Amino acid sequence: MRLYLGLLFILLAYRVGGQGTKYGLWTPDRAHADTQPIQWTGGQFEFPCASTKSLFKSSGKYIAKNVIATRAQLIGDTIYLALPRYRKGVPATLVKTSIQPGTCTTTFKPYPCWDLQEEGNCKALQSVVDLVVDQNEVLWVLDTGIVNTLETPVRKCAPKVVAMSVKTGKVLKTVSLEGLTSSSSRLQYLVVDYAPDGGCFIYVSDAANRAIIVYNLQADRGFRVVLPKAVSAGCRSRDVLYIALIRRDCGTTELYFTYLSTSKLFSLKSEYLRSGVADGRILDLGKKPSRMVIIGTDNGSAIFFRNEGDAEVYRWDTNSTFAEGNFKPVYRSQTCQLVTHAVPDYKRNTMRVLQSNFPDYMQNRIGCGAIQQLNHMQGCW
Repeated sequence: MRLYLGLLFILLAYRVGGQGTKYGLWTPDRAHADTQPIQWTGGQFEFPCASTKSLFKSSGKYIAKNVIATRAQLIGDTIYLALPRYRKGVPATLVKTSIQPGTCTTTFKPYPCWDLQEEGNCKALQSVVDLVVDQNEVLWVLDTGIVNTLETPVRKCAPKVVAMSVKTGKVLKTVSLEGLTSSSSRLQYLVVDYAPDGGCFIYVSDAANRAIIVYNLQADRGFRVVLPKAVSAGCRSRDVLYIALIRRDCGTTELYFTYLSTSKLFSLKSEYLRSGVADGRILDLGKKPSRMVIIGTDNGSAIFFRNEGDAEVYRWDTNSTFAEGNFKPVYRSQTCQLVTHAVPDYKRNTMRVLQSNFPDYMQNRIGCGAIQQLNHMQGCW
């Protein structure tokens, strides 16, 4: 583990160029026009052999229709997907698959291996709900430790964040969030940030406790920043706390956050968040025109969102005021599917969207399985 930890800090100190050194994309005229949508139903896996697949099926560990991808990250021709264990029968909660042109079928390969997918093994992944690939090609995943969320929730292990090298598949660091959470915690979103001195920080939203968990990788310690009550005014009993990290041209970062059901959007400069001093420094950006579902950023100054239940996606450049006139439509699903994540595709100089009939899945009205699609944005800029 010391060797892997040392490797992690080397990776954090040396910023490779595989994902691009400049944040943000947005030269749409140069985006690849040949980027084709990729669609699949449920989840098909690359098992070690046919007998293993049969064993997983007969034991109820593999039920294809219970698999759904909700979050994604792209590196080159490979997409990494989070498959939360909302229901039983999800054999792997973190997978990868190819999006090379000409790919006819979508088959999931557990990442980094089958051993790290075992339910009940606290050294393995239990239920990944979010993932981030940073500029050093380190894959960070948020594992809640809770499975069968939509049936009979079972806490298998303590929540954690795991960092893996995309190049080697090695686990570089595991951060236990046990001491920073409670039994009522609902961990939902993950952000990775770098301080000007190169220090790496992770932020995790805890909707139930109105808090953002901050963890300093170099110091190997973390704390909770409890948000003011005004942030949760009007919340439903089980709400969603969205967080999105914005990077300015000058190199500073800022965290934007809001609950789905509340009426306002807020922000906090990362330097205050990293120091744990948030009192009096949180900015009220104003009233939301509707219930915003934040689905991602361009790793620069733009936030992508849709309205609750609506298939149209908007882009807001945070350098402009938070007003409807600055919300630009950039995508609308032709199949009425809802986007759950918008992610940069650096190789093709475009943005991708992961969409599905997620509401049908949540209500168990999916027949053979949830229909999922990876598409690219085309719209007004």
